[in-house]
Amino acid sequence: MDAPLLELKNASFSAAGNDIVKGVSLEFAEGETVALVGPSGSGKSTVLKLVAGIVVPTQGSVRWKGSDIASMGRSQNLAFRRETAFVFQDSALWANQNIRQNLEIPLKTHFPEMRSEDRNSRVREALAESGYRRTLEIRPADLSMGEQKLVGFSRAMVLRPSTLFLDEWTESLDEFAARRLVNAVREKKKQGKTIVFVSHNFAVIKDLADRIVMIVDGRVSLSVTHEQFAKDANLAQYIEQGISV
Repeated sequence: MDAPLLELKNASFSAAGNDIVKGVSLEFAEGETVALVGPSGSGKSTVLKLVAGIVVPTQGSVRWKGSDIASMGRSQNLAFRRETAFVFQDSALWANQNIRQNLEIPLKTHFPEMRSEDRNSRVREALAESGYRRTLEIRPADLSMGEQKLVGFSRAMVLRPSTLFLDEWTESLDEFAARRLVNAVREKKKQGKTIVFVSHNFAVIKDLADRIVMIVDGRVSLSVTHEQFAKDANLAQYIEQGISV
């Protein structure tokens, strides 16, 4: 059996005296699409940030290709960041940078010798994928929340990552824009990308997920394949009810 691409080993995370994630162990195979689901406040977004290396576990470890992310040297950490991308629920754009600059930052960091015309082409390509059509010379504060979401998605795609981490990436979008981003992720799935996402949208979960992991009170409550919940109406109903609270 192939080694997992990503692995949480008894990972816990605490903040301000609160235990948010409690001893979670999960494996993610290369090319797999996994939905992390659960009630609001269950810790699923924190689990996503742990596996993405955004936050460091207070106990346990998170491994990428067998290496502990927290212990990586600079070159290995840069390789991890270059191959992975995170779409934040609140977009997390740099407020003091315009849209073009926000998308150029990852390219300048990981490909400092890239020509400006090539950077511009990559930026345009990523924005076209999300459907953002306004000028690139304005700052995030001049955009709606939905437009910021599109730019945040584009920034994550600009490096053409092999692994995607998506935190409620269709929230705050109208139906057309949400469908466009779901279609974009579906295409990434067809290309064999590894995708881990958080969503409350049961239709999106059913459409994309190869596996569903339910997080309740900071722990793994359930882990089932798409085939298992597709064949079991009671299980599907349980999952749908579990993400609606």
